[in-house]
Amino acid sequence: MTQSVPDIEATGRKGQRYAIRQKLWKEGAITSVVHIYANCLVTGRCKTDIDIKITMKKVVLITGASGNLGKAAVERFIAEGYHIVATVTPGKSLNFAAEQVEEVEVNLTNEVMVQDVIRRVLEKHSAIHAALLLAGGYASGNVHSTDGDTLKKMWSSNFETAYYITRPLFEHMLSQNGGRIVFVGARPALQPADGKKSLAYALSKSLLFNLAEILNAEGAEKNVVTAVIVPSTIDTPQNRAAMPKADFSRWVKPEDIANVLAFAVSSDGILREPVFKVYGKT
Repeated sequence: MTQSVPDIEATGRKGQRYAIRQKLWKEGAITSVVHIYANCLVTGRCKTDIDIKITMKKVVLITGASGNLGKAAVERFIAEGYHIVATVTPGKSLNFAAEQVEEVEVNLTNEVMVQDVIRRVLEKHSAIHAALLLAGGYASGNVHSTDGDTLKKMWSSNFETAYYITRPLFEHMLSQNGGRIVFVGARPALQPADGKKSLAYALSKSLLFNLAEILNAEGAEKNVVTAVIVPSTIDTPQNRAAMPKADFSRWVKPEDIANVLAFAVSSDGILREPVFKVYGKT
């Protein structure tokens, strides 16, 4: 019997229920053989040592799964054997089989809605082992052209969408003594020469580096690690259309970033405060 939820129930004719709850924190899918002492099940006869063999997958939550990087991440983590919970904008859907990807509708800028979604996911799965927070947006403009509305838009797109998910997830991961969270930073947030051309974007992304440092300070004793990946220009159809004269071979591919995401999540406590610069040849 294969399932992603680490809860098994056996119910007898007379309503006896035997529940086994298994907390998971091991890399990859694991198999557990559970011996249940059960009296008077279906036939009313007493049985002992009923073996139930279950394979349980680790659960990863992915935001921004409909984007180019998100799709590459979903495909990579399917290959890694994870059960994937992907957030989608209300009214939209992903092109993945339901048995591979579980979709949940949510407006990531609505804190109340986000908290409710996380609560429902945890009620169903009991544990979320990793979160790839890939949702975000971009706006160009220097200090002369960037107004307050643009600042607020980038704050909402890049910081609120990560923070509202992180708050309940971080508490959950502390309670289960393990978890991995990954933010997507940006090179303009690290290099002022680049940031001056996209001020609001750079400022909003810089907050994610600060947040990761604070979370790592608190999560260090509980095996909860928050990483930041910093891609350069990603090789996507949209970027190729916007910069047709660029040398695409120098850009980083979504699949390469997905490989880094898989490494960041799989590291068994050996990394502290990790920042991965995925710049390709640029």
